[in-house]
Amino acid sequence: MRILLVEDEREMADLVILALGRHDILVDRVTTLELAKEACRSGIHDAVLLDRKLPDGDGLDLIPLLRKERVGVPVIVLSALGSAIQRIAGLDNGADDYLAKPFSVDELLARLRAVMRRPSQLGASLVNVARLSFDLAERQAYIDHEPLDLTRREVLALEILVRRAGRTVSRSSLEEAVYGYDDEIASNSLDSHISRLRHKLASAGVEIHGIRGLGYLLKAAP
Repeated sequence: MRILLVEDEREMADLVILALGRHDILVDRVTTLELAKEACRSGIHDAVLLDRKLPDGDGLDLIPLLRKERVGVPVIVLSALGSAIQRIAGLDNGADDYLAKPFSVDELLARLRAVMRRPSQLGASLVNVARLSFDLAERQAYIDHEPLDLTRREVLALEILVRRAGRTVSRSSLEEAVYGYDDEIASNSLDSHISRLRHKLASAGVEIHGIRGLGYLLKAAP
């Protein structure tokens, strides 16, 4: 799971990132509404954790903009503004959930699981290419219905390739999907992930082609 955290308070952000990281959840952090809009448009996050008191406005203002642009990522508001009236305002404004600060990590994890179980607003969760199936909701790949053992970064790379099967995915888009904002990316690390994916998908009737100077393309083998 990859989460976008919109939080300008460093101490709070560090606590959330550390807590979710212990559960193998990758967290990207931004500090303003403008940066959040740009990050949400990338389509690489499973959910948004959204503070309200941001330097450039109320975090709730982000939600109608996302829905207008048909960005279907679920949004959980995390805010010290936790009165009943404020929670109702957040939910009426389009938030999928609203959690008042301070909160327990276990409750946050439970609420994340709950919003991830809801039907996707963007369509079916299962994508099939030849004998490969990829469950977008569960982030699990299968070959002939048998689960495929992949590392977290391999899953992230495969997901974006499967979502755009038959189309070239730029190298920059893949790196954004596979690595966190603060990760240092070695020059050949993405190529190594793709090479291992090719090997693991050899029996699925699926090929990953490198498009020189552009990126990679996944398609069914002829």
